[in-house]
Amino acid sequence: MTRFRLTVEYDGRPFMGWQRQAHGPSVQQTIESAVFAITGETAIVQGAGRTDAGVHALAMPAHVDIAKPITPFRLGEAINARVRPAPIAILACEAVADDWHARFSCVRRRYEYCIVNRRGPLALETGRAWRVPQPLDAGAMQAAAQALVGRHDFTTFRSAHCQADSPVRTLDRLDVMREGERITIAAEARSFLHHQVRSIAGCLALVGLGKWRADDLAAALEARNRTRLGLNAPPDGLYFVGAEY
Repeated sequence: MTRFRLTVEYDGRPFMGWQRQAHGPSVQQTIESAVFAITGETAIVQGAGRTDAGVHALAMPAHVDIAKPITPFRLGEAINARVRPAPIAILACEAVADDWHARFSCVRRRYEYCIVNRRGPLALETGRAWRVPQPLDAGAMQAAAQALVGRHDFTTFRSAHCQADSPVRTLDRLDVMREGERITIAAEARSFLHHQVRSIAGCLALVGLGKWRADDLAAALEARNRTRLGLNAPPDGLYFVGAEY
């Protein structure tokens, strides 16, 4: 039995999320079906994260255990051939130690949320970014964001359906950067709550619009109450961008 590490890129629009679902296609199921077609083995593909419906990934680490003798190069190429035309790509494939785990060995995950701040509609990035037509003050968003960095109870920014045992998380980094009409919100932590990054992005947008002040964001965090959430951003602009081990 060999454990293979996969680096996966995908467009989340056609999927119900990473994790296998009974009510629609998932990235996990699509890759597992490809592995079965290649090896005849029913294998579970474990990912570093569990992205929601419509959320994308630039480099999602995953692993799969396969008994059939096969080289990493052949496995990666074969999966890419079998998943077509689904928008999934195996960017890298390598053999790893049996105790390496895509999820539990991970020490930091990185997400980015992309906002396109312009009046005109999205011709090329529909479903891949959140268009906000009103002017956003990225500097105000960056300043307000720093109140969320560190160890906090993020109940306000947690989905009501979140299954995590605790709402307490340590946010290592939260930065807002503008380049032209594009605003990127970069977040890093060991782990995130369900909808945490989208909820933060939505509330930072309220700050950028002038509807909230930095104090309002800090008060929402302190309230530890989901009803105090100002706005949950759509999944379109969210990307899993990488992980550290």
